[in-house]
Amino acid sequence: MPTSALLLALAAAFVHALWNVLLARAPDVEAATAVALITAELVFAPVAALTWSAERSVWPFLAVTGALQLAYFALLATAYRLVPLSVVYPIARGGAPVLVLVIGALFLGHAASTSQVVAVLLVVSGILLVRGLGGGDPRGIAFGLAIAACIAAYTLVDKNGVQHAEPITYLELSMLAPTVLYAAAVMRVKGASAVRAAVGPSSILAGVCTFGAYALVLAALQRATAASVAAVRETSVVIAALLAAVVLKERVPPSRLLGAVVVAAGIALLAA
Repeated sequence: MPTSALLLALAAAFVHALWNVLLARAPDVEAATAVALITAELVFAPVAALTWSAERSVWPFLAVTGALQLAYFALLATAYRLVPLSVVYPIARGGAPVLVLVIGALFLGHAASTSQVVAVLLVVSGILLVRGLGGGDPRGIAFGLAIAACIAAYTLVDKNGVQHAEPITYLELSMLAPTVLYAAAVMRVKGASAVRAAVGPSSILAGVCTFGAYALVLAALQRATAASVAAVRETSVVIAALLAAVVLKERVPPSRLLGAVVVAAGIALLAA
């Protein structure tokens, strides 16, 4: 893997973990999420316009992935308000590729190799460590798995949908409806003043980072194989756990940090 690709993939991992931490630390997570989504759409609209390319056949995929993205951000914001990020993030990121593999094996006729089975066992073991040997908060598991299900579902949809549009165009269009609907719902429940109050450096940076992480991945993919980029990118699981301890001041016991490392190793093996 070229050094440039490695650095880009690591940067993507850090940026992805960062925007999650920025939202999790917000006083009003839902309002901050609304600001971040609006920011991402506005900032990357010119880029999408310059690279615009979309076929009519892309719209069914956009409709489905838009609904899944809306559910994803709603669950994510609620989870970060109620449950430690160091629990939710590893389970969500680790559970998603496992679910994609299971769905592919059960419903799409994809065979699972020995290495993939080992990878799944690693991810499951890591999740158990993240949950805590004493049982932990069951809400963390529930939110993590629900978010993982959304990620797995829109990953399967986007894998086909992106064949009908240029990637940045696809991302901009797929997030348009979720952004409008989510922001409207937050303003209806909490008032427009809550969203205005959430506007600030952290929420704006989080918005830029949501698309920025994806742009870094695309740049890395131009220089290295998808498997190697995906494997390095999943260091975000460990980075998020460390940032949760340092930035959010969460209590991250050694077993949870070890669990995040095991989850990252399992995902990397699965990607390879």
